[in-house]
Amino acid sequence: MKIRTAITKKDRKRFIEFPYNFYRSDPVWVPPLRSELHGQFDPGQNPFLDHCEYELFILENHGEMLGRVAAFIDTLAVDFWGEPIGLFGYYECVPDPAASKLLLEAARDWLASRGMNSMRGPWTFVSQEWGLVVEGFDEQPVIMAPHNPHYYGDQMTSFGLEKVKDLLCYSISAADGYQIPERILALTDRVAERYGVTVRPIDMKRYDQEVEIILELSNATITGNWGYSPVTEAEARAVGRDLKQIVQPSGVMIAEDREGRAIGFAIALPDLNQLLSGLNGRLLPFGWLKLLWGLPRLCRYRMFALGVLPEYHGKGIDSLIYRALYEALFTPDLWMEINYVLEDNVPMNNAIQKLNAVPSRRYRIYEMRLGADR
Repeated sequence: MKIRTAITKKDRKRFIEFPYNFYRSDPVWVPPLRSELHGQFDPGQNPFLDHCEYELFILENHGEMLGRVAAFIDTLAVDFWGEPIGLFGYYECVPDPAASKLLLEAARDWLASRGMNSMRGPWTFVSQEWGLVVEGFDEQPVIMAPHNPHYYGDQMTSFGLEKVKDLLCYSISAADGYQIPERILALTDRVAERYGVTVRPIDMKRYDQEVEIILELSNATITGNWGYSPVTEAEARAVGRDLKQIVQPSGVMIAEDREGRAIGFAIALPDLNQLLSGLNGRLLPFGWLKLLWGLPRLCRYRMFALGVLPEYHGKGIDSLIYRALYEALFTPDLWMEINYVLEDNVPMNNAIQKLNAVPSRRYRIYEMRLGADR
């Protein structure tokens, strides 16, 4: 077995498309669109790479690819965190401890050689695609959520990586009888009246301006969250461009105070994975027809983000936004995963549990010290 960097165009393609072969017999994995996956590594499509230095590593045995890993430094995040924390991601590996060790050593050594004091991951070049699945392996992942074999966690800890944070997921199912509890309905009625808050869907005719509002809210409402780093305007525009093709107005809610100032938001993305399954990452020849026909009929969602300005924390505004979102999306078959919630975000976890959402999945992020600090 040997490690080498993916330098040539052919190598990069092998790196990017390795999962399509690796997971081909996994009934849970959903092949993402190949064009979208390649776009993550294209600076012309992904402005995250404007502030990112990275290296891609391939593990081979007599020409057969056994695994891959990316090591990268997000300079914007390092500046914001005030710590030289390097990242690793896009990790895939056969169930062989020696293979895993070679891959993780390559990432560790590359980051250490560039002055990083810690290695954290798995992480990706896309917002909120973090972590390894450690609970909830048997359910199909929602849009923009990772999936991995059971043994990856053991490979991390065997190398010396330790848990640094768990990310929790919850779900609701109208088909299984889910309803917003009566006490929450009464509470949110009082909240709306007391604070003069109204919640409205996004205005698609003013889409670009609405994206700017959500960007400002996002950077103001989750700036203190663990793992957060600022989203640039270019990144927000790119995300807005990509999501415009699938977002539903009723799935994006903006809360406003009496003066019409935006104070909170929520985004629920249609779970496109329900339509991508079976396409093997390709829209041609007939995949685009499946998406075109199926997208308006989807009733499964991922709650991608929810934020409220700090001065409105603890006032029930988050429950009010959630209620508006749920009622706007409601069908008898509505299903939604709330993804992710930091394990130590006690107020948010308590609020979700009071809404009677049930735990569905757990992701884990690992970290280890590098260099002389090990």
